[in-house]
Amino acid sequence: MPKLKTKSGIKKRFTLTANGLLKHGVAGKRHRLTHHTAKYIRQNRGTKLLSKADTATVKAWAPYGLQ
Repeated sequence: MPKLKTKSGIKKRFTLTANGLLKHGVAGKRHRLTHHTAKYIRQNRGTKLLSKADTATVKAWAPYGLQ
């Protein structure tokens, strides 16, 4: 069987934690921030963990894991 390719977008957007969860950046922080409240900007600072339901889907797109 040939090797499976990893989706190139997954390599760029997600990192795997030691517990097997996926870490990702939060959307909506690039431009037009004056339309967002201070609470929205503050709470979306940094990175978040992906939900369990979405983690299974994303892991299928990276058949040999993420670094």
